[in-house]
Amino acid sequence: MSETSPTRGNAASAEAAARNTDSGPAVVPPGADTPAAAKAGDTQQMAAAMADNPTKPLEYGEDNGLAPSAGATSEAPSRAALASALSEVNGSDKTGSRAPEGHNNTIDTLDRVRVDSSDQPMTTNQGVRISDNQNTLSAGVRGPALLEDFVLREKLTHFDHERIPERVVHARGSGAHGYFECTEAITDITSAAPFQEKGKITPLFVRFSTVAGERGSKDTARDVRGFAVKFYTDAGNWDLVGNNMPVFFIQDAMKFPDLVHAVKPEPHHQMPQAASAHDTFWDFVSLMPESTHMLMWQMSDRAIPRSFATMQGFGVHTFRFVNAEGQATLVKFHWLPVAGTHSLVWDEAVKISGADPDFNRRDLWERIDSGAYPQWDLAVQLFTEEQADAFSFDVLDSTKIIPEELVPLRTIGRMTLNRNPDNFFSETEQVAFCIANIIPGLDFTNDPLLAGRIHSYFDTQLLRLGGPNFHEIPINAPIVQVHNNQRDGFHRQAIFRGRVAYEPNSLAGGCPFQAGMQGFVSVAARNESREGTAKVRAKPEKFAEHYAQARLFLDSQTPAEQDHIAAAFRFELSKCTVPAVRERMVASLRNVSDDLARKVADGLGIKELPAPMPLATRQPPEPEVKRSKFLSLMARPGDGSIAGRKVAIVVGPGVDGAFARQMQQALLEGGAVGRFVGMHIGPVDAGDGSAIDADASTENSPGFLFDALVIPDGNDGLKRDGHLWEFVRDVYRHCKPIVAIGDAREFVTRVLPDGADTRKDKALILDERGSQGAIDQLIQCLGAPRDFSRESDPPRV
Repeated sequence: MSETSPTRGNAASAEAAARNTDSGPAVVPPGADTPAAAKAGDTQQMAAAMADNPTKPLEYGEDNGLAPSAGATSEAPSRAALASALSEVNGSDKTGSRAPEGHNNTIDTLDRVRVDSSDQPMTTNQGVRISDNQNTLSAGVRGPALLEDFVLREKLTHFDHERIPERVVHARGSGAHGYFECTEAITDITSAAPFQEKGKITPLFVRFSTVAGERGSKDTARDVRGFAVKFYTDAGNWDLVGNNMPVFFIQDAMKFPDLVHAVKPEPHHQMPQAASAHDTFWDFVSLMPESTHMLMWQMSDRAIPRSFATMQGFGVHTFRFVNAEGQATLVKFHWLPVAGTHSLVWDEAVKISGADPDFNRRDLWERIDSGAYPQWDLAVQLFTEEQADAFSFDVLDSTKIIPEELVPLRTIGRMTLNRNPDNFFSETEQVAFCIANIIPGLDFTNDPLLAGRIHSYFDTQLLRLGGPNFHEIPINAPIVQVHNNQRDGFHRQAIFRGRVAYEPNSLAGGCPFQAGMQGFVSVAARNESREGTAKVRAKPEKFAEHYAQARLFLDSQTPAEQDHIAAAFRFELSKCTVPAVRERMVASLRNVSDDLARKVADGLGIKELPAPMPLATRQPPEPEVKRSKFLSLMARPGDGSIAGRKVAIVVGPGVDGAFARQMQQALLEGGAVGRFVGMHIGPVDAGDGSAIDADASTENSPGFLFDALVIPDGNDGLKRDGHLWEFVRDVYRHCKPIVAIGDAREFVTRVLPDGADTRKDKALILDERGSQGAIDQLIQCLGAPRDFSRESDPPRV
């Protein structure tokens, strides 16, 4: 036998030792040139470089707590030291190559998961081509189905499991992609990524929703609307999860299950769906006077928005902006629709829900696909803790607003929605918002309702989306890299390289390491925590005032809006079957306005007003603001644009085709849609011999689905259509513009209710020959808020 050199013997010994996974030598010789031994040597060198945990002493003491240190690391001598296995160098069409250094491949644009099946054969989920998708495998053409039919088994099993639990609240939703553009850098106030540079673009996804209804309920229910925005920032995901109303029913998350149980269908018969007009809801809120302010908003037209594009959004809670120096400023968030704030009226909302329960969802989709992109300005109210302490209300109370007269709005950016989802389930239904998702530059306050939401949202997704890895669902994944030591769980997508899943470590060179001051750091001190440290179940004294801001909201509305609020209370309370519940609510309303209470009581058969409900505080503070012009829908009419609006242009035999086309073209140029509506769909012979193709009918598209009505001259046959009579009456009753040309004028005035003022009504456009002026006047009325001077209560015959 040949003699073995000491060097070669050491190398062989090191290689032999490195091939074992249950024990190793006391000393790993350096300089090995075989793969396993080299990996062992490099791992030993990397681990030895971290003789101890140098950051451990920095975990203690307040000063260290206020300025966390970055984690310690040691550099790996080679990539092999961090590999799960040496065999990672062996690639295939399935495994691909090694993971790129320091990169999580599951984070990329949604292109990585989009599927286009053009010109592709059908396969099973295992990639096996399917020869026949029409017939079950059977023993002969009339024989029994065979258990071996794996194609049938896979198809039916997947179908049987396609549904996931719907959200308990906000189940009915619509979503869209878009972007946020910063219009004012506020680096002195916050280090939050979207606001660091004027012109900076941040991608986002928005989900609008109703709250009480189930996933299949109607869009136009009287309800709060969710307004949730997921910012995919370059510092991680930030979810601004709010509503279209700036306040809420309750002050403490402890009461949230009670509120939702009360407003949901009553458990003994599961009625009513998507409605608060029933005993259990009003029983609860009449015993919770803190709800009164929110009830004013819910009974107002804010609860039945014309479209998602024409409603405001609010962050509801008070948050904090934090700048790079750790200085905090209190902030409230407002989304202001560029198109203005426009709502439906109740009769209109009820009728729309029967003809098109997808009214708001359809409107959002069609606006985006037509290029009439919805936009909102993001405005903030910024104030100090010293200012907050001086207010007559507590900024931690989610049933209160800060009137804009006290703290004006400051616009810092604009949101544009410009892309519809490719797949409703994958994106809109699986998107998971969580109010706990914030980024450096933001922080929470001690709002007791906010505290519960921080916990509850995350907890909900665990059930809905099958476990803790819902953040890997593509719509939820951030656009920045994700690196941590979380492993396993249902539906894990990422395949982690290496042997380490803990921190601190030395076997992965200390990686991933804590970021220290480069990561999210909570505000150093919170004034509202300094009063004491006793553990109590109580609320601050300012929370006890429940009616001043309800009165502020009511008094700030126009007379028509006030009438709508009273009518809404009457309708809702009339649906209650227990008189005591109605009387209790009227007693509560007396603390807001005796006039409102009287209007409501009269509609409920309550002859004598009950005594006002006792107040929770003997000495209510004097409010700083008693009327706010900003609280009326009329305060924000928008930019006058008609983009996204729909107008019915009636076409029947003999219609003035030239004017009908001229009107349609003018509307189209303004971003609106003019639909030709006939007695039936299909070609209509116009008076000039041409044909106009009606794509809607008075039967399948009733008048309440449109924002305005145009009846050109001619149309003699159509005027005998009873649907058109209803068309005119609904459009008129709902205070929308009507254009009648030539002999259509006499028809319209005959259909209108007795006492209709055809001379002073600017939205009733009666034109002899169909002039350009009539078109211009319609466009002006269409882009403006409704004029409610037509209304009467009850409606005129």
